[in-house]
Order: sequence, then C-alpha cells, then structure tokens
Amino acid sequence: MKVGVVLNPIAGGGRLKRHWAEAAAALNRNFGDFDLRETQASGDAERLAIDLAAGGCDLVIAAGGDGTASEVADGLLQARHETGKETALGLLPCGAGIDFARGLGLPRGIDAAVKKIADAEGRKIDAGRICYIDDHGALASRHFINIASLGLSGATDRAVNADKRKGRVSAKALFFWRTVVEFLRYRFQDVRITIDDGEPVEVRMALVAVANGKFFGGGMMIAPDAELADGQFDIVILRAAGKLGLIRDLRLLYGGRHRDHPAITILRGRKVLVEPLGDAEKNGALVDIDGESPGRIPATFEILPSALTLRS
Repeated sequence: MKVGVVLNPIAGGGRLKRHWAEAAAALNRNFGDFDLRETQASGDAERLAIDLAAGGCDLVIAAGGDGTASEVADGLLQARHETGKETALGLLPCGAGIDFARGLGLPRGIDAAVKKIADAEGRKIDAGRICYIDDHGALASRHFINIASLGLSGATDRAVNADKRKGRVSAKALFFWRTVVEFLRYRFQDVRITIDDGEPVEVRMALVAVANGKFFGGGMMIAPDAELADGQFDIVILRAAGKLGLIRDLRLLYGGRHRDHPAITILRGRKVLVEPLGDAEKNGALVDIDGESPGRIPATFEILPSALTLRS
C-alpha cells in the first residue's frame, strides 16, 4: 500500500508537529515508508491530497483538525472525479475542532489512532457538496464530509479561527464562549429553505445545519440521528426565539437532547437550497463548512452517496 500523509503543522497549537517523531515512528511501524506533505496556508491540504492521489497513493491520512480532514477529503473526491481512481481517507486527529473524529469514536492517542487506520477495513461513507457565494462575490463549490451550516455557526467559525487562544485552551470551552458572544451580537436572518422537491419554507432563523455527521462546534451533537452512510442529510433548523433562553439551552446540544425543543425542527433530505429573503446583504447568512467560513448564501447542498472510502 502506498501511503501519503498531509500534516497541518499548526493544528492543535502545533501539538502534533511537536510530537511528530512519535507519529512518524507509529506510521513506519504500521505502513513502512510514507510520503509526507505539510500545509502552509488554508487550501493547501486540498491541493496536496490531489497531488498524492495523482501520484498513486492508495491511502491519504489527514493529520490535523476538521478543516484539514475536510480539505483532504475534498482533494481526494476531486482526484477521483478527474482520474477515476479511488484513494481512501484516514484520520490522525489533532486540532481545535475534531468533531468528525469525535463522531467516529476515534482514539486520541497517536499510536492507537495510527493502528486504527492500519487495522480498519475501508468503508464507504457519504459526502456532501456545497455551492455558495465566496467572500469575493463569486460562485464557489467544494465537498464536505461532516457538517455544513449557515447563520450563527459561520460567524462563530470566524471568531474562533481569529481567536489567539485557539490551540491553547480547550476546543469545547473556546467554541462555547465564542458561540455565546456571537449569539449576543447576532441578528436573526430571514431565509427560504427548499428540501428536495418540497414546498419552500420561509424561516427567521439563527442556524441551519445540513449534517452528514453528528457533531460540530467543539462537541455539540447538533444532529444526533445523522448517519454517514444513509444517503441523506439531517437538516437541523434553529428558529429565532428569545436569545437568553436559547443560550441557556445550548447545554442541550452537547448531549443531543434538543430534538423536542420548540425552536428546533429536524428534517431529512438529499438536496437543500437556502436563499436569503428580501435584502440579500442583510440576510446573506455566513456559511460554515466543516469548521471554516469561506462565504455566504445563497447555497445549495447535495448528498453524494457512498462517495468516499474511509479507513478509520
């Protein structure tokens, strides 16, 4: 097996990079030689994954957080589309957000995580594709493997990623604090949501999450019933309500106990269109794609059943 590794050297405040000798030894024990590439900027992991797949790698391991894993998956899916060759994804999780790994129940220790990849049989999982408007006003698209969302989550992503404490305090604490602060600043936005061929629904919302996986936001189980291989999204809509009450009820998200909350609606579908109502500037909610916020709505989300092979 030819193995490539894409390492984000600043993930988790540089923890994985500082312990790379241990990680490299574990990889050598389980796989022999491997091709290591390091990211230097946002978007690098996607390009490096494409290069590794094109170079004949059978497995590419994303060593970093949710953003790294998502970019690597995006690169592998692009490479498959271009060449027809499938390359499996493995995860060596470390970062401010490791929600996708959390949903998989992956071990946190380096040795255990590498052994898990080596021992695992590849399994097919779904992926998502989102088309949105980037920060330059251009139409953009990319794949995601965990959760893409819009509204409060997009604003929170930007605040977390700009916070100098990222990587130095616990992800759960940082995401919770930034969520509360951004929620107090947040102005509810009016959107139109169309799922599959159903009738459009107009909503004043705080958040819409289009979920393949269960967790986001540093441990919030936003979609407790989501499955990675069922060919459908779980769509979680948080409607506008009293802010203090919603902040108080944030604790329900960590245990997935929000299904019956009066402000929550959970639906299922394969394609989701979300558009701003009225003033597009005012209601052009920021999107979140696996922990990054590169643009805003209008956005279309499509499920790609069994699109990716996961070894983790």
